[in-house]
Amino acid sequence: MREHRVPPSPAVPGLRALLTTERPRPELIRRHPAAWRLAVATVCFGAFMGQLDASIVTLTYQPLREEFHSGLAGVEWVSLAYLLALVALLVPVGRLSDVHGRKLFYLYGFAVFTAASAACGLAPGLAALVGFRVVQAVGAALMQANSVALVTTSAPADRMRGALGIQAAGQALGLALGPTVGGALVDTLGWRWVFLVNVPIGVLALVGGHYLLPRTRQGADHGRIDVRGVLLLACSSTAALLALSVASGLGLPLWTVLGLVLIAGLAGWAFVRRQRSCPRPLLDLALLRAGRIGPGLLAGLCGYLVLFGPLVLVPVALARHGTAPLTTGLVLTALPVGFAVAATTAERLLPAGWSDLRRSRIGAAGCLVALALLVVLPLRAGTLPWSLALLGLALGVLIPANNTLVMRAIPAGSAGTGGGMVNMTRGLGTAIGVAAVTLALHLAAGDGGLRAAGFVLLGFAALALVTTVPLRLSVKFW
Repeated sequence: MREHRVPPSPAVPGLRALLTTERPRPELIRRHPAAWRLAVATVCFGAFMGQLDASIVTLTYQPLREEFHSGLAGVEWVSLAYLLALVALLVPVGRLSDVHGRKLFYLYGFAVFTAASAACGLAPGLAALVGFRVVQAVGAALMQANSVALVTTSAPADRMRGALGIQAAGQALGLALGPTVGGALVDTLGWRWVFLVNVPIGVLALVGGHYLLPRTRQGADHGRIDVRGVLLLACSSTAALLALSVASGLGLPLWTVLGLVLIAGLAGWAFVRRQRSCPRPLLDLALLRAGRIGPGLLAGLCGYLVLFGPLVLVPVALARHGTAPLTTGLVLTALPVGFAVAATTAERLLPAGWSDLRRSRIGAAGCLVALALLVVLPLRAGTLPWSLALLGLALGVLIPANNTLVMRAIPAGSAGTGGGMVNMTRGLGTAIGVAAVTLALHLAAGDGGLRAAGFVLLGFAALALVTTVPLRLSVKFW
């Protein structure tokens, strides 16, 4: 079991020591042969909660519109504010976690996320709910930026890919249960319980994390965080996602799209220049040029984009054919179930000699085949489950192998930063997948829009496959 021995810190008075010191696991747990499995299971709580929240909140839109007398454009900020804050915070939080302790930040994430979930469930108005969702995103960033790093730190090297597969399965389970659990809660207890359901899970995970997670702080002093870099990154990602939202029918004038794209580009350019000149950059650009980290992050973004895009496309397609919501939910379940099955069994079923790169390539090729079927076959309840299940199986091979490929290439002292980068690509992939499909549906009417959205997803699957070709062939591409 790889648990870093942190040099003792100078004595710090009471409360400050309690809040800033990573506590070790009990010796009995640390020495137990299953200690790493217990740590991975604890991380899965966070993975489950994050994806449950991502797939459950959209079911509150209609009751929120009715209770707060708001239009859809206003209610969408319940999701948009959360996503924008999350994407902006993942990398800087990962950077801070490398210095001060990933376990410490992860537990703080559970505490903030759980408290903010309770506040969301008790929110007196829409503006307050949006504000509490931003706080909830802060907690989610503290968890998600450290989840991958905690798994790779806890699991033995020869079990890392399987451990990341288990974490991905936890994400898939949360994603799969979201529509069912959300629909049941909204229909029986009301929309507030969509948020309140996080509270007991969060309390349980907080207690478990205290006793089961290993200490991970490296003890190195990397200096102050690059605040200017944080602000530029937040500005660029926020403007880019807002531009996609506006173009997808958010309700703002179309000219704002060009303005937001310009702001995103300028802020992104300034961010890159800042990282190149800053003595202690927020994001070490040299990491992106090391081995397959850059192509791997792009492949991960495409993978999550392809995972979440159908969650928008399929309900729209089936609704146009008069399919009942319950049937739609069952059809959609084929995607995360296939993902969970592959993520948990691929390690045992695929040949042990296959490299992470080869597994990623096979997974990307499977995505391409599944989405080709999605484009060719009728978008009906009888045919969609097969292509969605195949897509889920392919993603269950691609994403864990790709994440392992990236994390193994990142130095141990930067694992939190690397984990933040991996999770930031997940957040961006999720947002772009939803926005790109919505944009295609918005720009093309009827079945033409459905096919256009399918081709968009197919194109990103092809891009994911290109990133997995041998490095000597893809260097010009990258």
